[in-house]
Amino acid sequence: MLHDPACLRALCEAVAEADRLVLLGDVLELRERPLRDVLDDARPALAAIGETALGDGRAAAEIVVVAGNHDHGLIEPWLRRRDRTSALGLEAEVVAASGDPLAVVLAALGGQEGAAVRARARYPGIWLRDETWATHGHHVDRHTTLPILERLSAAVMARLTASRDPRSAEDYEAALAPVYAWIEALAEHTRAERDLAGSAVAWRALSGRGGSPRRRALRAMFPALIAGLNRAGLGPLRADLSSAALRRAPLAAIGEVLTRLGVGARHVVFGHTHRAGPLPGDDPAEWTTAAGTRLVNAGSWVRDRGLAGGDPARSPYRPGWAVWVDEDPATAPELVNLLD
Repeated sequence: MLHDPACLRALCEAVAEADRLVLLGDVLELRERPLRDVLDDARPALAAIGETALGDGRAAAEIVVVAGNHDHGLIEPWLRRRDRTSALGLEAEVVAASGDPLAVVLAALGGQEGAAVRARARYPGIWLRDETWATHGHHVDRHTTLPILERLSAAVMARLTASRDPRSAEDYEAALAPVYAWIEALAEHTRAERDLAGSAVAWRALSGRGGSPRRRALRAMFPALIAGLNRAGLGPLRADLSSAALRRAPLAAIGEVLTRLGVGARHVVFGHTHRAGPLPGDDPAEWTTAAGTRLVNAGSWVRDRGLAGGDPARSPYRPGWAVWVDEDPATAPELVNLLD
């Protein structure tokens, strides 16, 4: 998003009309390049967002940063030094110390020391209003049935840390934070986008049709591999990589997360999966949890040709999605695309 002029311009135009902007995770990509390089490149775009949101003396305007999995490093220093006798709960204030990467981000957005601090950070989520909670959503990686790298890594880590049955934000962090830290450490020392590209290639080979004899053989062996992982206790996983599975599995997983964390919200806004929704044509039942919580996914601001398919202009994976939340709790959150 920060390197796409069209996306940045559309976001700034929308921000000018909002009283509060919540950047719901993965604002920065810390898994492909060294942290210092990412922060240097991001400062101008962050400053543009902050100037638009907080300019012209708009005392009511506020920016809130919620970390995701791709920028989990922003809150790692705070997680290490926080008072662990106090539970994270559903919304904890993240206090950035001098020298923290998060302090750089908040300063660029407009929360400089000595100014009216209107750029803040929360984790693992934020209450937007009564009965409406928002979170990035990466905790779904602990429960999704999609056999992605983070799901498998989290399952292994959960066994090592005895966090097999997460019931708190701390339990999810125990299984997931070490995985994120490893990937970000890889980016500090190597070309992570090159080193991790193999997973994307494998995904395309397994989810496609036809292809070389080697690809067809790989797809034929895939169900047996998944069965083996399930027997090893790393599941439950499924060999279904269809577009329907990519939509449904995370929705079921976020419902599991909300139940385990005790989120009794009427509406929950999340992201992480890159698939915006619910959209016209989607089954409303898929976007409603067993407890009756209505889900809204804010989609992605990354142009991903692989996910966008043959009609990128209409794809639910296209960039530009945002969720408007009115202060009236009776009004449902509204999913819009700022680039359309």
